[in-house]
Amino acid sequence: MRAVPAESRRPSRPPRSERNPGRDATVPLSRDRRRTRRWAAALAAGVLLPLPLAACGGSDSQDAEAGNVGSPRAGGDVRAAARQQIASGGTLRWAVDAPPTTFNVFQPDSTEATQRVAGATLPTLFDLDKRGRPQADPDFLRRAEVTDTDPRQTVVYKLNPKARWSDGRRLGAADFRAQWKALRGKNNAYWTARNAGYDRIRKITKGAGDDEVKVVFGKPYADWRSLFTPLYPKQAMRSPKVFNDGLRTSLPAAAGPFRVAKAGKDRSRTLLKRNPRWWGDRAKLDGIVLTAVPRDQRTAALAKGTVDVADIGAATAERIGAANGLGGPQRPDAAEGAKNAAEARKQEAKRREARKREARERLGAATARALGGYEVRRALDPAYTQLTLNASGGPLADERVRRAVAQAIDRDELAEKALAGTGLPDDPLGSHLRMADQDGYQDNSGAFGSADLDSAQSLLADAGWKTGGLAGPKADGSTGKADGGQQKGEKGEKGEKGEKGGGKEDRADGGPAEPPAAAGSPDAGGRAPHRAAAEASVVRLTAAQIARVVDRPLGLTASATAQRGAVLAQAAHSSLASAERAGSERKLSRARAALATAEKVQATAREMRLLAGDPASAVRSKDGKPLALRFVLPSGKGSAQLRATGERIARMLNEVGIRTQIKEVPGDSYFKDHIAAGDYDLALFSWPATAFPATEARPIFAKPRAASDGSLLVEQNYARVGTDRIDQLFEQAAAELDDGRRQELMEKADRRIWAVAGSLPLYQRPQLVAVKRDLANVGASGFASPAYEDMGRRKS
Repeated sequence: MRAVPAESRRPSRPPRSERNPGRDATVPLSRDRRRTRRWAAALAAGVLLPLPLAACGGSDSQDAEAGNVGSPRAGGDVRAAARQQIASGGTLRWAVDAPPTTFNVFQPDSTEATQRVAGATLPTLFDLDKRGRPQADPDFLRRAEVTDTDPRQTVVYKLNPKARWSDGRRLGAADFRAQWKALRGKNNAYWTARNAGYDRIRKITKGAGDDEVKVVFGKPYADWRSLFTPLYPKQAMRSPKVFNDGLRTSLPAAAGPFRVAKAGKDRSRTLLKRNPRWWGDRAKLDGIVLTAVPRDQRTAALAKGTVDVADIGAATAERIGAANGLGGPQRPDAAEGAKNAAEARKQEAKRREARKREARERLGAATARALGGYEVRRALDPAYTQLTLNASGGPLADERVRRAVAQAIDRDELAEKALAGTGLPDDPLGSHLRMADQDGYQDNSGAFGSADLDSAQSLLADAGWKTGGLAGPKADGSTGKADGGQQKGEKGEKGEKGEKGGGKEDRADGGPAEPPAAAGSPDAGGRAPHRAAAEASVVRLTAAQIARVVDRPLGLTASATAQRGAVLAQAAHSSLASAERAGSERKLSRARAALATAEKVQATAREMRLLAGDPASAVRSKDGKPLALRFVLPSGKGSAQLRATGERIARMLNEVGIRTQIKEVPGDSYFKDHIAAGDYDLALFSWPATAFPATEARPIFAKPRAASDGSLLVEQNYARVGTDRIDQLFEQAAAELDDGRRQELMEKADRRIWAVAGSLPLYQRPQLVAVKRDLANVGASGFASPAYEDMGRRKS
């Protein structure tokens, strides 16, 4: 995977959707469409702002009236229409984050626009469906199968005999062979972003006929369906010069519904025109224009009507909803005072008109009228936001401290806040390797599934981080500093330096098999809970109180702890009653856990009365140093949601005595100068999902290795922690051709990734797309791939 700029929402080649009517339409699907894999890292710099549900498209009834048949849980949201309902002609103006610096998706500096160009103009042998499952694309592939495994894995591709490059030549073995040689990694003159899979191929030959290609692997490769997508013409791969530089301004040939017609001098506009040699369904649009529009200028572009489709944030989505008169918590058939559905619809129509008038007054008549011509499509994006813990040194080199951080964080709350108002599922993500709407998803978070402050406290105490150390008496009888050993604004010191790679040594079998049990439980290695005096609780504070005490110790008393326990118990009983009324098992489970926590805090207060005089501090310390972590976050308007999530995490860690020092840095240097360089303790960013985790997710979790020059090779494992066993599981999965067995290996790997606690998935990101109301078969596609030839304007 490859890092891309912080503002990029589409971190990889855009996939193509299912056939003509679109996903979840009532019209039968004739076949699946092309897809493309995601392999680039995307920094989640502010794409997840909360917004009213109405801004995302309105209620179910309103969507039905508008023909919005997509379902977020089903993997996408588009206005679907059959091809016969789409008018021919016209140009679609599509906003992208940055212009294409190259048309070669296999180069490190390819952009979102590069991926869209490839999706519309080049062959993709396998699509992804809405659940992230690869399916052969019949426009290019009649069939593909493993024909032999002994002595070597052999795959035979039967190509569609109609498939032609725009120069008239048939697709064939020569194209496969040229791409393999360029991407296999043996010639460093090719500036490639990856070679996974291609490096396992032994040879490529022509098959029994002109339309057959035989690929023989030197080592078994389970994810063979990920290869040759997209497929470039042989002349694009014939030399490093063409591969590196020749594809920056043009494509030598196309084999899709569109072709590259023109790229502007400043590359800000790329024009794709209908490909006259395309053998599939003729593209409905005459052309597609990809226009570079920065995120902070998208609202203005929509208001001016200069773009037709654009990924957007919350503020823009809310304005579009207001301009369309959408809003309010009530559904039309449940309106207060309505005697029947017809009356309810009439009342809702009046409310919508009133909201439109309000929007015209607030936004201006012209802006409101322009924004009213768009609708907002929503889906779960195939990407997730995670908290990354740098284990290369300092307190986080200790696995117990990382686990304590994980158990101090309420991922449920973070997900609910981040996804509030989107109308999308707000459960925290329980896997590093699959998304919640992806086939085969399984929650492996185990003990890290929800917050457990008592376990976090015990883990920190076990690691030697004690409360009261800075304010209480030292061993020699002298008194420690009352200011926490640090003045406001100073850079926090790290704790004792740990070994590179972080954490404890793996067991003989290669590492912990499961996420750890709660500390103090029978399964936690027999450890009894530490004294409850200051270990079990820290007083909950408001934001203002936190700001006043963040740089000095906070004394705890039995009365304060008793008060906290009473407040927690009251809230837990209220939540329990609400959950029982709602009949929600998930809410019941969380309410019972909250009640158990309240009871522990009350027990702590009782014990503290017996331990009067025992000093305590809000900040834990070890050897006179505070437990302080540098939390690096991107600055800028587009990063508000990310910073809000970071601030919530900081407050949660404060409750167990971990001080976080938030440092905001420019978005354009956030990744290169801090994440990749390892200059942070905690950080938030996102990874894209993949249908092929055995190979494409491996670099993110591979154990760092020492290089010959003494540096540490981390690949894309920016947490800088891993185990030999995790590496072994990925290697075994990459070679396992049995789907069920490969899934089992990936689940084992995921559980071990949770156990080392180098990264914590928080939530799957939302995908919000503004689309002109008269457009069909384009929108928030989720995992599924848009069919570019089916996009267009509906017939009036």
